[in-house]
Amino acid sequence: MLTDSHCHLDRLDLSPYDGDLSSAITAAQDRGVERILCIGIDMANAETVVNIANQYANVYASVGVHPLDVAEELVQIAELESLARSEKVLAIGETGLDYYYKNDTAELQQQSFKLHLDLAKAVNKPVVVHTRDAREDTLAIIRESGISEVGGVLHCFTENWAMASAALDENFYISFSGIITFKNATQLRDVVAKVPLERMLVETDAPYLAPVPYRGKKNEPKYVVEVAQCIADIKGLSLPEVSEITSNNFDKLFLNKE
Repeated sequence: MLTDSHCHLDRLDLSPYDGDLSSAITAAQDRGVERILCIGIDMANAETVVNIANQYANVYASVGVHPLDVAEELVQIAELESLARSEKVLAIGETGLDYYYKNDTAELQQQSFKLHLDLAKAVNKPVVVHTRDAREDTLAIIRESGISEVGGVLHCFTENWAMASAALDENFYISFSGIITFKNATQLRDVVAKVPLERMLVETDAPYLAPVPYRGKKNEPKYVVEVAQCIADIKGLSLPEVSEITSNNFDKLFLNKE
């Protein structure tokens, strides 16, 4: 069993499936992808991802405001908390910090990130963190928040081993996407080799970042198989072994199963 721990079902290109999301989910199941976490990125799509999760037994949701959206909308905690307490909502986020575009919203991003972490603690659900070009601030806020009691995941990880190691120390998991299959991702694959498989998740971040050999195409949950296979190759394990362990990790983090 495989679990796509981070994708955006409401943004998939459904043209190959005549606009039918159910068919895309079935296509993933046909490749052994039995569960999907559909990620919220702003208040506008929060109800959408929750409704999608409620429609499918094997789909779950998270709710949050992406750091690049906070310039227009600082998270409304009361509204978000109501959705966060829904049974099919397993996490808060995605949230975090993104300084890649060198914009002037760093202070707002930090404020939003802290509000998300406080909410995660209040509802006792892990946090899904997006971080790019903001290593020191991301780790500092995580440490100061006390979120390690609840835990979380650094999704679509593209940073170095030092950051991964620091996040592991804060009770975070590390999630890898199709980027690890890219030809120029040698240093990232070195990080994959170092992260313990017992603290690792796999994701597509669909419809973005399709893995090799589908790079350049629209991504979808069924392609998480290629991400897991790449990890298996790096770790010297079989695909079923990686699938089972990463799915068990999903259970531990998001479903409180030991």
